[in-house]
Amino acid sequence: MSRVLEVENLRISFPDGQGGRLYPVDGVSFSLERGETLALVGESGCGKSLTSLALLQLIPPPGRIESGSTVRLGDIDVLGLRGERLRQIRGRRIGMIFQDPMTSLNPVFKVGDQIAEGIRAHFDVSRAEARSRSFNLLQEVGIPDARSRLDAYPHQLSGGMRQRVMIAIALAAEPEILVADEPTTALDVTVQAQILEVLDRLRATRGMAVLLITHDLGIVAGRADRVAVMYAGQIVEEAPTARLFARPSHPYTQGLFASVPRLTGPVQRLTPIGGSVPPPSAWPAGCRFRPRCPKAFEKSELAPPLLPVEPDHRMRCWLAETGGARG
Repeated sequence: MSRVLEVENLRISFPDGQGGRLYPVDGVSFSLERGETLALVGESGCGKSLTSLALLQLIPPPGRIESGSTVRLGDIDVLGLRGERLRQIRGRRIGMIFQDPMTSLNPVFKVGDQIAEGIRAHFDVSRAEARSRSFNLLQEVGIPDARSRLDAYPHQLSGGMRQRVMIAIALAAEPEILVADEPTTALDVTVQAQILEVLDRLRATRGMAVLLITHDLGIVAGRADRVAVMYAGQIVEEAPTARLFARPSHPYTQGLFASVPRLTGPVQRLTPIGGSVPPPSAWPAGCRFRPRCPKAFEKSELAPPLLPVEPDHRMRCWLAETGGARG
């Protein structure tokens, strides 16, 4: 596989209202290979969505991406692009499925027109050709009676159908990377499975790389090739999916798994992670998980780097030096 995206030391800041800056994303690095799915997981408030928005310079003001951050799309420095060159990347090279389709879709425009807009923005085609491609996209994402749906407004569609329309819009310019930010939020379990199956099929047929952002570990297994676990603005563990599920090593990752119900094996009491993710203004010194960590020790007062656990498996914990995070 060839690398299509590389993010290094991504830092995003917002003013704290007192003359300083807060860093809800602080030193995030990861890469994507062609045709692979990377799942970015963690509790709400850990910086997952901001990370995805930064890939296309969509950070809302007064936020900013700090100097020293790097987002490379092949040999293109995305953060150095401006104006028309940046618009050529948005949608054409990286497509994005946003969290809430009801607020992302324009309520006063028909579904077909919203899909066609992205097609005509990136391809020199007629209105008729754009409409034909829009119809094909609706069929591809599994919307029944696709031709009549072209003339429907968003409020006339179910939640699952609106999410499929969002996928169609994200695919309209044939991107090589698809960013799916909580693509199954607020959908019932059956529809969630259908949407995820659509994404799996599209990745396989189009050869796209997918960045799947979620807080739900249940949708990661069997779908992602690798998992990066975020906590308090940083990636705290990264490994191939099968390895992470078999041997989670960071105490935070272990806590996530311990708090998820299991359908097989002996009945076990769920163990919640005490406390909650602190806001950027209250991040502790040293290891940011230290106040909630049952395995914290003296060295946790120092900020750990990402340390190797085994080949292709790293975690941001001093216990990696001794293997003490296992179990």
